[in-house]
Amino acid sequence: MKTLIVEDDFTSRLLLQTFLSRYGDCHVAVNGWEAAEAVRSALDGGERYDLICMDLMMPEMNGRDAVKQIRALEAARSISPTSGVKIVMTTAVNDIKDVMRCFNELCDAYLVKPIDLSELLRQVKSYGLVQ
Repeated sequence: MKTLIVEDDFTSRLLLQTFLSRYGDCHVAVNGWEAAEAVRSALDGGERYDLICMDLMMPEMNGRDAVKQIRALEAARSISPTSGVKIVMTTAVNDIKDVMRCFNELCDAYLVKPIDLSELLRQVKSYGLVQ
């Protein structure tokens, strides 16, 4: 599994990276702009990400805008959201309006911080990315 962790908080980033690195390569980005660039580079190189853990509130470009850009990059390559990267929003924002906006903008799951790692693993397993 190839994972991109998009998180501006060092502790949260380290927690996710330590946990998910057991299952494959983990790359990190500290904002949405870096995430979109990482996805663009991976798509251009033919090595797509399987999973993105995306923080919602970040400097320079927030998670929702990054998801829109990532889905646009996939669409430009004829990759549908259902067959594209699985995007899990990982955020401290626990507002139903934000949850609905994120799903409308084609994220696949929404987990509220502090992240329950067993729930994250359950999500990843449900996508068939790990056993």
